[in-house]
Amino acid sequence: MDSVHSDQRHPDGRHPGERRPERPGPYLSLKILVAGGFGVGKTTFVGSVSEIRPLRTEEQLTEAGRPVDDLEGVERKTTTTVAMDFGRITFRDGLALYLFGTPGQDRFWFLWDELVSGALGAAVLADTRRLEDCFPAVDYFERRGIPFIVAVNCFAGFHTYPADEVRSALDLDPGTPVVMCDAREQGSAKEVLIALVEHARNIYSARQEDGSP
Repeated sequence: MDSVHSDQRHPDGRHPGERRPERPGPYLSLKILVAGGFGVGKTTFVGSVSEIRPLRTEEQLTEAGRPVDDLEGVERKTTTTVAMDFGRITFRDGLALYLFGTPGQDRFWFLWDELVSGALGAAVLADTRRLEDCFPAVDYFERRGIPFIVAVNCFAGFHTYPADEVRSALDLDPGTPVVMCDAREQGSAKEVLIALVEHARNIYSARQEDGSP
């Protein structure tokens, strides 16, 4: 009987008194939104930076949608996100970011209120050919006090404007970062996310100091 008792183990295989091994993985996880207008590159951005195969909810554009889907500047686009894109990236310091790409068309904006719940902040992608398309996203996050940055997706063959000109055109607060990126490049997308986390950290730290919610 003693030999039986001496070999008793926990359900996870540990001997009595043996410490549970620490599970590898991130120490902190944060929710980030990737927003912007129709066809600005949100799905591409999430897909380029995600370390897992991204979840996509894309559907084919149809003739019925032509009256409401403005394809000027993105004539070769054939699909659209109808719910969200989802991806994940883990940094070496134990920080995991969960990315939620929002749908860009007006008729799907009712989903934004669900997606924004619990989010640290947002990266608003902008296309200078259709800069007005990101006004609704900028207004949405400003009205709710959610930290955001603007990431100008620099499409090949089109003029790149200085960050100050983009900030002025969008009437952003002076403290709102504007960065240039290539949504197709993982390194470029990571820099956008790093800039957003740093900006959000500064915003929330300042609110704690002055007692704001």
